[in-house]
Amino acid sequence: MALKDILPGRLGFGAAPLGNMFRAIPEEEALATVEAAWQDGIRYFDNAPFYGAGLAELRMGVALKDKPRDDYVISTKVGRIVLDEIEPGARDNGEKGDVFAHGRANKVINDYSADATLRSIEDSLKRLQTDRIDIIWVHDVAQDFYGDAWLEQFESARKGAFTVLDRLKGEGVIKAWGLGVNRVEPIEILLDLDAPQPDGSLLAGRYTLLDHGRALQRLMPKIIERDLGIVIGGPYSSGVLVGGPNFEYAPASAEILAKVASIKAIADRYGISMKAAGLHFALAHPAVAAVIPGASRPARIAEDRAALSETIPPQFWGALRDAGLIDPAAPFGSGD
Repeated sequence: MALKDILPGRLGFGAAPLGNMFRAIPEEEALATVEAAWQDGIRYFDNAPFYGAGLAELRMGVALKDKPRDDYVISTKVGRIVLDEIEPGARDNGEKGDVFAHGRANKVINDYSADATLRSIEDSLKRLQTDRIDIIWVHDVAQDFYGDAWLEQFESARKGAFTVLDRLKGEGVIKAWGLGVNRVEPIEILLDLDAPQPDGSLLAGRYTLLDHGRALQRLMPKIIERDLGIVIGGPYSSGVLVGGPNFEYAPASAEILAKVASIKAIADRYGISMKAAGLHFALAHPAVAAVIPGASRPARIAEDRAALSETIPPQFWGALRDAGLIDPAAPFGSGD
């Protein structure tokens, strides 16, 4: 089943902020944010054990426990196991640094084996307080693509997580599976392998106004050719696109800040919000099934919805192209 046939709308909810991403979010604020999304009509919620070492899933479970289960779609991820063991001090999250420094202190380990995949799903079901998960993403496999360990990690997932998830889909336990990554290369590799094939994938931060070249040229044509779908995470590039200080989980460089300023100058000229520019850009590509901006405050949900309602003239995209700010081959249009 194609992702577009599973997802209940093109705007979803990315739960990473619920794991205390970048800051300690009060419990009532986190729950109110999910409720605001529900009242807005959002019915797709994406999660992961990695987000705050289980904190985001726990909060999502509380927020949705009284909602009719047939009325929403939930996805989560495998590849990381949250242990009961407490890990003192800072943890090594690779390129994601200390993004969840304010999350739970539980130790998190990488494990893409078959047994770990099944355990991860069972643990997530408990935290989410639900009897089923609709979509499972394999999280950050081969993340260190230019390092030494990615091939071994990918092979472990091929024999373990990919095989298990394909079986669970065949049995009707889940509706779909794929990769949940913020690099294009792992998805490209999987699509070219003689291995169980995904129904789509979640790509974070790699089809945005600030970074889209490789995905546009290499990945999106394969997704369309195979009638799959992509969910776009991180459409605001860790927040820098909409005025935040971070890009790719770390303080933005002067080069990135200058690019954002250039885009904003053109957006201001046409009376367009930066949220609208980011969301409409992602949704304009026919390979994109949904976009899932994260939110940690209730007001952010209304902002996202308002941004989707903005009308963006073709001249805006033409101005971005003329300024060399987006790939000339990138499609443009209105999201819905």
